Amino acid sequence: MDLKDKRKEVQNKTFLTSLKYAICGIKTVVKEENNMKKHLLFATITIVLGFFFKITITKWLWILLSIFLVIVSEMLNTALENLVDLVTEYKYHILAKKVKDIAAGVVLTISIFACIVGIIIYIPEILKIIL
Repeated sequence: MDLKDKRKEVQNKTFLTSLKYAICGIKTVVKEENNMKKHLLFATITIVLGFFFKITITKWLWILLSIFLVIVSEMLNTALENLVDLVTEYKYHILAKKVKDIAAGVVLTISIFACIVGIIIYIPEILKIIL
């Protein structure tokens, strides 16, 4: 069996099969990554605040973009960490450290962006209530 036949053998046969694997991947990240649980908690709080303050559709788009960027970056970070661990067999390597640090830095950078968006949107709403 050549490489082309082998590839066809392991490819997803249907859209539903692909969807099943994607959902499995999401469940794995949520179950195994504590940071993902924290991101989802903050996302839930942020969404509840959006309903409470009755934010505009434009503000919703910024909030949802921020939430999804954080979640996707955490998923990619987790995938890269697992791949590095697989390739290095959990042995220390300076390049493995760089990859993991950079991937974590992506999550941090996007999380800071999300916090800034939340501050810009929600601080004026909070000030309307207390002032």
